[in-house]
Amino acid sequence: SNIMSSEALRSTLPRIGRRASTRVSILSAMELIWNLCEIMFIEAAPAGSLLCLLLDWVRLHVCDVDNMVCELLRSENPAKHENFWNVVTIFVLQGRMDEARQLLSKEASTHPTSANMCKILDELMKKMPVLCPGNTQTLTEMELKWQHWHEECQRFLKDGTFASHPHLETLCKILLGDESTILEKKDLMTTWYHFLVTRLLYTHPTVKHMELHLYAQSSLDLFLGGESSPEPLDSILLAAFEFDIHQVIKECSIALSNWWFVAHLTDLLDHCNLLQSHNLYFGSNMREYLLLEYASGLFSHHSLWQLAVDYFDHCPEYGRAYLEHHIERIPLETEHKALKVLRICEQRMLSEQVRSICKTMAMKAVRNNRLGSALSWSIRAKDAAFATLVSDRFLKEYCEKGTFSDLDLIDNLGPSMLLSDRLTFLGKYREFHRMYGEKQFFAAAKLLLMLMTARIAPCSFWMTLLTDALPLLEQKEVIFSADQTYELMKCLEDVTASELKKKLQDDDAETMKVEMLRLALARNLARAIVKEGTVEEP
Repeated sequence: SNIMSSEALRSTLPRIGRRASTRVSILSAMELIWNLCEIMFIEAAPAGSLLCLLLDWVRLHVCDVDNMVCELLRSENPAKHENFWNVVTIFVLQGRMDEARQLLSKEASTHPTSANMCKILDELMKKMPVLCPGNTQTLTEMELKWQHWHEECQRFLKDGTFASHPHLETLCKILLGDESTILEKKDLMTTWYHFLVTRLLYTHPTVKHMELHLYAQSSLDLFLGGESSPEPLDSILLAAFEFDIHQVIKECSIALSNWWFVAHLTDLLDHCNLLQSHNLYFGSNMREYLLLEYASGLFSHHSLWQLAVDYFDHCPEYGRAYLEHHIERIPLETEHKALKVLRICEQRMLSEQVRSICKTMAMKAVRNNRLGSALSWSIRAKDAAFATLVSDRFLKEYCEKGTFSDLDLIDNLGPSMLLSDRLTFLGKYREFHRMYGEKQFFAAAKLLLMLMTARIAPCSFWMTLLTDALPLLEQKEVIFSADQTYELMKCLEDVTASELKKKLQDDDAETMKVEMLRLALARNLARAIVKEGTVEEP
């Protein structure tokens, strides 16, 4: 079995690794798209600053160079490391001039013969005009400076200044924006959008938003060179560079595995007033439609359904209807979960759903013979019929066992007992037992009589109530007055004259009980008359 488990483990680990790797790549793609959308649609950066943001975007998402730099700087002689020129080239391709110049200084000190050429290239890099946020120069000044700088680079290249050093000559060609030279380094850039940003940096640094689409498609075509087809991610990025918001959302909906990304991106764009508020075919706008779809998916998850409620709350058109539809389908495995769902419904005044949940839980509790819980849920549902059913079960249990379960609940019914007559009787009958237990005999006797004469007690329970009167009739002190005793006698006659008569005739124990009651009532009547007559005498 050990061999089997180790083999199973070996086959499972790569699968887990692949799944994790896929998730990471999907999240990376999402971040890449999100960041580009922020730059294109939200930042609305002016020309010049736009390219700075795109450079930051490329540096953030194409970061293989950082590992190479660490390895390079750890070596004894960085300038002689096999990756030295690759790292310098990547720095230049990403516009990281300060870092490229630092490495070039190591080349100059290691190889004195190339020191002069390194110094000239260093000066060119240092002079390169850059227009970033906070820079006060105008666009025209920037373009003029850039033109002069470009001509200077061209002059050094034509003069053959770097002819004896192919690496430095390549770097100078990149600074001049030479397309074929930059394309030769596509393995270092790894992506077409890196190529696009590098190409713009050295040919059109003052590019505007609306001009990007002119370069995006051609950069993709040049980079792929007909060797491979564009991926779904490429189509999404192209749509963003073309400033087509709806196409970005559409492509993301098709390419990504769930609605999370498009729902949140659309929500952000909508808050920035960037989405045309055209309604979809069923009357909701795109933001709401995507949020509804995403939240509906969350509702099928065992714990994330609670988050979905918040999403529905932020959908003014159809959110409430969707919430009503989905919340009724949540499986209520535990009371704790049911209470969570109930709280959500009560906070949003979903009265129909509140009743439905309470009724479901009440029925479940009855099936499990948890009468206290069933009564609590039926009261919460304000379901009189079900409260009556549960009250009957309580009374039946009392008749069988002689005690009540869930005393705390019955003792604290308060105004809830008015929900149904049977529940009122249950509450009052329990109150009678409490009074009797506390030796409040007169109050207990009055309540017992009221339960019968006011017809609150079900007829089937009258015999039980009369039997409960026996201990009070046999107290040393006279508890029932003569009038009250007459009332009890009438109740006993009603019981024996009703449909219970046959049952009483067939049951010797019941017949004996009736005779005992008659005897006790007659004795009590005599005592009451004597007592009342004595009191009335002057």
